[in-house]
Amino acid sequence: MSPVTTGGRRTSRARDLLRALPWIGPSLLLIVGVVFYPAVLMIVNSTREISQTGVDRGSAGLDNYTALFDMPALPGVLLRTVLWVSVVVVVTIVLSLALANLLNKAFPGRQFVRLAVIVPWAASVVMTTTVIYYGLEPGYGIVQQFLYDIGLIDSPDFGFTKSMPSAFLVAIGIAIFVSLPFTTYTLLAGMQSVSPELLEAARIDGASPRVTYFKIVLPHLRPALAVATIINIINVYNNFPILSVVTGALPGYDADTTTTLMFKVLQDMRDSGMASALAVLNLIIVIVVIAVYIRIVKPLKAVDE
Repeated sequence: MSPVTTGGRRTSRARDLLRALPWIGPSLLLIVGVVFYPAVLMIVNSTREISQTGVDRGSAGLDNYTALFDMPALPGVLLRTVLWVSVVVVVTIVLSLALANLLNKAFPGRQFVRLAVIVPWAASVVMTTTVIYYGLEPGYGIVQQFLYDIGLIDSPDFGFTKSMPSAFLVAIGIAIFVSLPFTTYTLLAGMQSVSPELLEAARIDGASPRVTYFKIVLPHLRPALAVATIINIINVYNNFPILSVVTGALPGYDADTTTTLMFKVLQDMRDSGMASALAVLNLIIVIVVIAVYIRIVKPLKAVDE
């Protein structure tokens, strides 16, 4: 290829970019202002010595990271974070697949069931968590009393949310409950995009429903599963309201994930430098997890490959 041709293509691309800039410029500015600037500021703050009143006293080097990794509670917090994200995301995906399969079939009352599934998505996460939390309060919680009346617990004073690990399990259950609507509808949209002619051809060829599902439907769900999984990983990993309401009153760090630990470092220790360092660690972990997931699952790979 001649230098003239290469130079002409570069000039054409630059001209196209300049023409598109007035249209994409506002979006780029929004991304820079909402995403990149806070991220850069977070990274900078993690290397600064910042007083409890917010005064920047100069460079701290890697002291904030050293103090963070010297915390005795950090290994347990990281382990609970992995457990929190893994259990919530995996169970949510499995249950959502089942719900999406159900809602993809015609049956009486399907519209009502679809509306019922979307309710947790429409309601505030804090409101939903608070209602369940007080419903499990010892002595007067309506859920607590119901479980006692049907014989599942021996006393109406059982403290589900007052100690570990029961409080953490309650938080996991709530996180799954509020994650189901988005995941279910994402997978349902993927199922409805599968060609009816393809399913009919499989039926005519003698494929059983099980073979049709695993050989045709699931491969076509790969993009939808990827979107649902990645967004759930990000949302669950950074979820603060559920854990704050359910386990926030428990003493120490025995019920914390990295997100709630970051809040405690900022609120209780008044150390915004260490909190920023933990935020950077959170960002790195999320990026690595998503990159590994994309590398292994390859959601953009064509179905026929």
